[in-house]
Amino acid sequence: MATSKETAAFILEELGEAERFTVKPMFGEFAIYADGKTVGFICDDQLLLKIMPESADLDPLCERAQAYPGSKDYYLVPEDMITGDHKLPKLMLRMAEALPAPKPKKKKS
Repeated sequence: MATSKETAAFILEELGEAERFTVKPMFGEFAIYADGKTVGFICDDQLLLKIMPESADLDPLCERAQAYPGSKDYYLVPEDMITGDHKLPKLMLRMAEALPAPKPKKKKS
């Protein structure tokens, strides 16, 4: 089941700080970026965030789920956390700080 553009737009709106959060379509779903670094995915109209030490605060609050069959586990963020938790954007930005910079794409010759 593909994620709707409306869901991606809703999640971005709830996160605020439009200049710091973006999404890019990917195989009918979306990758979500904080400061240009991939921190998770929006799959099946649900927000999934990477499991890493900086996101450990989510462990008691979120289930673990796969983004797609065979993928590693991610934190499945419940909708009430997206709409009501003002700490979520800060946590996602903290995750981005810890991630390496994306590798530059090679130019096609």
